[in-house]
Amino acid sequence: MVVGSAWEDTDAERVRRRALLQEISDRLVLITVRLAHRRGLFKGWQGDIGVDTTPVPAWHHEPSEHRGLASVEITAGWHHCGGSDEGIFGHSATLLVAASRRHPASHPQAGKRVSQHPQLVLGLVLDSPGKRIGPNAIHALTALAPFGFPTGILASDRAYTDQVSKHFAQPARRLGFQLVLDYKRENRGIQGTHEGALLVDGSLACPAMPTALAQATFDLSDKAVRGIDDDTLLREQIAAREPYYLRLKESADERGAIRLQCPASGPSPAVACPRFNQVHQIPAPRPAIVDLTNRRATAAHSAAKPTVPIPQSERLRAMPEKELPRICRKPTITVRPGDLGKRDKFRQDRHYLHPSWQDAYRPERANIEGANGRLKSHGINIADPSKRLAHGRVAQTILLALMVCSANLQMLFSWDQTTGTAANGNLVDVIAELTEAAPAPVTANGLSPPQPPPIVHTSA
Repeated sequence: MVVGSAWEDTDAERVRRRALLQEISDRLVLITVRLAHRRGLFKGWQGDIGVDTTPVPAWHHEPSEHRGLASVEITAGWHHCGGSDEGIFGHSATLLVAASRRHPASHPQAGKRVSQHPQLVLGLVLDSPGKRIGPNAIHALTALAPFGFPTGILASDRAYTDQVSKHFAQPARRLGFQLVLDYKRENRGIQGTHEGALLVDGSLACPAMPTALAQATFDLSDKAVRGIDDDTLLREQIAAREPYYLRLKESADERGAIRLQCPASGPSPAVACPRFNQVHQIPAPRPAIVDLTNRRATAAHSAAKPTVPIPQSERLRAMPEKELPRICRKPTITVRPGDLGKRDKFRQDRHYLHPSWQDAYRPERANIEGANGRLKSHGINIADPSKRLAHGRVAQTILLALMVCSANLQMLFSWDQTTGTAANGNLVDVIAELTEAAPAPVTANGLSPPQPPPIVHTSA
């Protein structure tokens, strides 16, 4: 038998070791999630999750170009936070946090959370900065499947919006999540077309949507987006977009394909469209008496709906049907995963900056930022490399998983003390429950460690 060098390695061996390391990390983090689940603390949680990538600084020195020296941390790199030109040398940790949205605007208690639950860290993946950002998030989401949690809204920042669709958006939707995304300044406004429909800030819309509305967010600064509550004109433009969006006719099938229909079609159209009436030979509505004191009847009348602005020449002489956009000729289109090509990564499930988008995105982003703050304080402080002196991604992953587990345990104690949900919330009971929920240890080959032989007592 020929024994190879210790430095010789194969791709299959690296993948196997990485998978084994991640399995150990998943078990350490999910043990507290399992504990909370067994106690019923996630009852009523709608499955909303915030995902983010945070820097984990390394203890060892970064590479020195001046001296021509590399770093001992060969898997570390430079993590650049959004809006910062200075990088942090170390690793990047992908975190999932149990989040919650606000009530719809029409709810009498608008602004309060839909559910009450501990905002635990649900997943952790440590990797080199800028590597496998989307796949790491999908791995952490997939690890939650055995719990049977509901799948709700998945809120992520622009680092995930930039991921190739098949690496993040498509597998996230296959898991059942709805995506709520943000965009960079240069990606706002009209992003492309599909079957003649405009892709406006992640939502497909009527091709004749007024340009002022479709480009309301074009080249809009991040400061203006965050300050939308103080911008009356922008809020009115976002609200005026609503009738022009294509409406969902059929939800996703087993392949992830959805059916959308023209806003002027159906028994209750959202807009009045002369082009649609000409192409489909819709007769003019008969005069009807409307009770102006009935708000529902008034809003349903065609005169109360916005009229799609088409050119005056087209009003006088209809365009040949073959020259019309596909969505105008056939009022229903199918959108399959990847149909939008490179622009498919921009598609999301709530209209950008609409109150429903804000009620989901803002609280969930606040939840993930709050979890980051807790992990970097209260004596744990994953941002302090002196608490993780061992080098190498294997050691760093295990140490970080233990720190996240400890932080989750602290959150559960705080939750018990604040809400009084656990009658037996003392340390001894919790440790016993953790021990009972912990899986059996495994060795490097994935097998249980050998058990010591039984002790035999013999008489003298």
